[in-house]
Amino acid sequence: MNVLLAGATGTLGSVLVRHLLAAGHSVLGITRSGGGARRLAEAGAVPVVADMMDREALLAALDGRQADAVVHEATAITGLPLFHRALYATDALRDRGTAHLLEAAKLVGAHRFVTQSFFLGYGYRDHGEAPVTEERPFAEPGQGAFDPHMRSMRANEEQVFGAPGIEGISLRYGMFYGPEASTRKLMDMTRKRMLPVPDPAGTVSLIHIEDAASATVAALERGVAGRPYNVADDHPVRFDDYVRALAAAAGAPAPLRLPSALLRPMPYMYALMVGTRIRLSSERAKRELGWAPAYPSYREGLTFST
Repeated sequence: MNVLLAGATGTLGSVLVRHLLAAGHSVLGITRSGGGARRLAEAGAVPVVADMMDREALLAALDGRQADAVVHEATAITGLPLFHRALYATDALRDRGTAHLLEAAKLVGAHRFVTQSFFLGYGYRDHGEAPVTEERPFAEPGQGAFDPHMRSMRANEEQVFGAPGIEGISLRYGMFYGPEASTRKLMDMTRKRMLPVPDPAGTVSLIHIEDAASATVAALERGVAGRPYNVADDHPVRFDDYVRALAAAAGAPAPLRLPSALLRPMPYMYALMVGTRIRLSSERAKRELGWAPAYPSYREGLTFST
């Protein structure tokens, strides 16, 4: 397939370009900068310089292009968000940005659309010990300060699943990690003892960036239209254990312990690190996509050189 990839120079997009090309697909990569265009060309993709939040400019840049599928991996998240406002730009990309990309899909003749979603659309709360499957309610309203994020994730999926003539698929990824900038930044924070161990801590579901990319290619090729897929590794981890593992992988001193209540002034960080316990099930992706993580847990995945 010829794939139009939004977010082609981002954390996942840059890895996904390599996976798509290795699978025999060609890539039209959307980037906002000349530097990004050069990186995409060097990687073997065809760059398209446009801002997907600028509808007219995006459609003009794609006029005359052809693609079989669109993959939406655009976010504006850099590092670990501390406050809700750090997610508002990504909320817009999931809502209005998705609408613009669906118009772009029609323009280039694409009929398949894979979009990025996020496991915390199930809710920033304690989900208990049972695995969370795609049958659980997703992005429900009435969650206070989290409502803007829920609305954007709900709008993203509803638009993609409901677009006429589009085979829409959503990937509800776990929290990314791997040899990329945001993980390295967290490791650097552990060296400076700036990333504490919260006590008590929540539980998160992780996904190595290479496994996220391989799952995306599998969904593009074999995903069922109208279906969401959870994409996470096999071993959810308590956030305090994850911070300790980051420190160990970085060769850093043991992180400081911090009473969780002291994180409350950073409400998003508190919800992620303390208030949420979620064990994501990826059994549907394994069964329907023929996919499995190469890194079953962070223990195997945090082995890269820092």
